[in-house]
Amino acid sequence: MKIWKKIVGITIAAGIILSVTACATSENKTTSKVDKNSSSVSAIKKRGEIKIAVFGDLSPYGYLDAAGENQGYDVYLAKQIGKDLGVKVKYVIVNAEERVDALKANKVDLVLANFTKTPEREKVIDFANPYMKVAVGVASLKDKSITKVSQLKDKKVIVNKGTTAEAYFTEKQNDVILEKYESKTQQFQALKDGRADAIADDNSYLYAWVKENPDFEVGIKELGDISTINPGIKKGNKSLLDWTNKELEKLGKENFFEKDYQATLKDFFGSDITAKDIILEGKAN
Repeated sequence: MKIWKKIVGITIAAGIILSVTACATSENKTTSKVDKNSSSVSAIKKRGEIKIAVFGDLSPYGYLDAAGENQGYDVYLAKQIGKDLGVKVKYVIVNAEERVDALKANKVDLVLANFTKTPEREKVIDFANPYMKVAVGVASLKDKSITKVSQLKDKKVIVNKGTTAEAYFTEKQNDVILEKYESKTQQFQALKDGRADAIADDNSYLYAWVKENPDFEVGIKELGDISTINPGIKKGNKSLLDWTNKELEKLGKENFFEKDYQATLKDFFGSDITAKDIILEGKAN
């Protein structure tokens, strides 16, 4: 009987130890998972790195130079954010339609990829204060220039998937034939190849592109409302949202965005475009 009691006691004790160990292991895994996926300011500082989504093929905003280094207006801002957080910046190259999913899947902490703030996007992610302004524009060949919206009827118009331009024509002008492309490189090459009559995109992109491609011009400079470009942040990440808003306001007071424009954008635009046409100072709108 005594032997049986000892066996039972040992079995119970072993069960308790295994249970405690399992709970501790499970807790450690959970904690590790939370730390790994968290984009709070404290978590970013703890790991010493912030993951920022940028474009890789949209000069002069986000692109890779001849040496394979990230450059552009958005990248200039990303570097400053990393510096002020005291962490390294890990650039994650995305296409336009990947920006929201990258945040939702915790692949990035912040999106600085010329992200236009829209009511639809605000339902699924948060936006920090604006640092640029933009509208949809339309570019076409100079000798076949399109200068009026009415000229687009039944014409083929190139758009980048997941952009404000795609949304504009889908919702407000469905009498055009949309040719949709995954990347900026693909869409601009399609226009040069003559696969469509025009291209619609943010006018700030187009101003820079036509300067490098003088056979084309931005015939329609603004369609719809003036919009803003804002950093994108995962929905509910108040820690990073609050920090980013304060950072943008501070940078605006320091004239940072003017410096960014002079360093990255000025040489890409014609004389008709100035910093005031493009930049905002990081204040809440």
